[in-house]
Amino acid sequence: GASVPVYGKDLAGSDPPVAAAAAPPGPAEPRYEPVAPHWFYRKAAEPRERWVPFSAQDSARLEEAHGKEAVVVPTSGGRYDVHLKHRQRVAVYWEEEVSEVRRCTWFYKGDKDNKYIPYSEAFSEELEEAYMIAVTLDEWKKKLESPSREIIILHNPKLMVHYHPVATSDDWGSTPTEQGRPRTVKRGVENIAVEIPNGEPLQIDHLVFVVHGIGPACDIRFRSIVQCVNDFRNVSLSMLQAHFKKAQEQQQIGRVEFLPVNWHSSLHSTGVDVDLERITLPSINRLRHFINDTILDVFFYNSSTYCQTIVDTVASEMNRLYQLFLQRNPHFKGGVSIAGHSLGKEFPCSPSEGSRTASSNTGIEELKEILKKLELSEYCDVFEKEKMDREALFLCTEENLKEVGIPLGPRMKILNYISSKKERQVCLLAPGHSGQAGPDGTSDSRDCQYRDIGLGQVSANYPQLIYKPTIFFAFGSPIGMFLTVRGVKRINPNYSLPTCKGFFNIFHPFDPVAYRIEPMIVPDVEFEPMLLPHHKGRKRMHLELKEGLTRMSVDLKNNLLGSLRVAWQSFTRAPLPAVEAGSTDCGDVKPEELPPAAKEEASPINVGRLNGGNRIDYVLQEKPIESFNEYLFALQGHLCYWESEDTVLLVLKEIYQTQGVTLDQPLPGSQ
Repeated sequence: GASVPVYGKDLAGSDPPVAAAAAPPGPAEPRYEPVAPHWFYRKAAEPRERWVPFSAQDSARLEEAHGKEAVVVPTSGGRYDVHLKHRQRVAVYWEEEVSEVRRCTWFYKGDKDNKYIPYSEAFSEELEEAYMIAVTLDEWKKKLESPSREIIILHNPKLMVHYHPVATSDDWGSTPTEQGRPRTVKRGVENIAVEIPNGEPLQIDHLVFVVHGIGPACDIRFRSIVQCVNDFRNVSLSMLQAHFKKAQEQQQIGRVEFLPVNWHSSLHSTGVDVDLERITLPSINRLRHFINDTILDVFFYNSSTYCQTIVDTVASEMNRLYQLFLQRNPHFKGGVSIAGHSLGKEFPCSPSEGSRTASSNTGIEELKEILKKLELSEYCDVFEKEKMDREALFLCTEENLKEVGIPLGPRMKILNYISSKKERQVCLLAPGHSGQAGPDGTSDSRDCQYRDIGLGQVSANYPQLIYKPTIFFAFGSPIGMFLTVRGVKRINPNYSLPTCKGFFNIFHPFDPVAYRIEPMIVPDVEFEPMLLPHHKGRKRMHLELKEGLTRMSVDLKNNLLGSLRVAWQSFTRAPLPAVEAGSTDCGDVKPEELPPAAKEEASPINVGRLNGGNRIDYVLQEKPIESFNEYLFALQGHLCYWESEDTVLLVLKEIYQTQGVTLDQPLPGSQ
């Protein structure tokens, strides 16, 4: 008891006991097995010390590279690089604080919560050496002193404890004692309660860029776009396992990569956040921040100060990410789609529309058409001599026109035409960008039904994207409202996005920022949006109950009306045949009293070519608790998409459909 050896600081200077090299023990004696290390990284920018395990495949890769000099190992699906020499985890596609990386073998339980914290690599080696000696010699009650003067006692293989010193050394230099509350010590990751992810499939089938709105916060917990997209990606991996199992087993598919387009810092650098903070009232804090981050999107995007900055930054950031992704994944042959949250949906559409305009120029011919329209055909030769085309015309100032010898009257006509086109330019979905566009890029007034009400799109030059998106997904998007306030009353049914075949407008029923698109294409018919199928293959129970009650009340009313009609006919002895009970052939039953599902089935609705003839508006099913108070959950409704399995499943289903891969079981109610 009194002569228990103390390992740790003293251990480094002493020789290992001779008995450790004795003859191998008999079968009854305990045998020492080296501990299996697992790699962890420390979660940066969190108040408490929190260590997260790498996936099994990442940890194995790191262990394999361990000991080699200056090795960089890609982890987390290639989104983070681990610099082994410096023990650092660095984000590849976005800016993030560097995380510490550790090769972990021994752990102790933390103070505040029950999470285990790994010891440093050097001290873990000391613990492991003491443990090896204790097992080999079967001598326990070993004491070690940690670098921070804390005591660890190895009582036996199942009981090892860590004591905090009660007080620091006094004037007499007393040693730390094992008083205070003991904390559990565990050896090996398999003995601590931690979930180690399996890792992600290496093959990437499709890339999705996720663009946020103006605000840096993307959900009700005010998390960044990076954190929200991480959630979305994790949900997508579990949805692939649940709904694409057959395709995974046959190795037809890998996974979809989601990358955040984090561009807020460029707007932040203008100081607008600080200015807004200064004038925001302190009351109802969360609601006001929500408004600053969402509703004010509209004003930002229509502001000449910020519009060009936003458009340039979003396009260049998406191009940068795409090039970097191809560098790191040279064998990638899949498509690219874009998902936008809130106003984030508006930005990516602008560059692709701009690229269409740029690519569709036929130069001089278009310019001639414009001059003809303005009754200025006699000046064609002047512009031709200067090698001017439509694009060059739109860049002209009054000085430029004066230089080439255009008189004052024609000059004013041309300048007025240029400014009116810039004022009336609609960034997305205007009938003017349809297949029947005139040479100047807009349809004539008969086709356009456009009314300029003084809220035209701010003029901006749209940079081109270096790829053609496959599908646009809008989450809680105000595009419909944007177009309406700009005076677009109707979207031409023949319109389709020139560079992109798919368009989905997905929203929560209580999202205060979301608006529909389909009624702008089919304004004369009232119809419900498509109900997004539940990922478990049925409607939520409270929605089924609500629909069942609606159907029951209609049936009861129909039966009652039918019975009354029969009674009235028999009373008046009319020579008409009796109406069967339950018949809906009754003039008093209005079509809008049928439940939405019945209306859908009755007549398929043609919603134009915007989404290749398929439905555009998709509404999520609210949760039972959300049904109690729509206003209470309005804020959450705008920020719920990141963890919504139903949204993720629709995105995956549509992406994989373009590759000819379908769900294991079709969901009821889906197209």
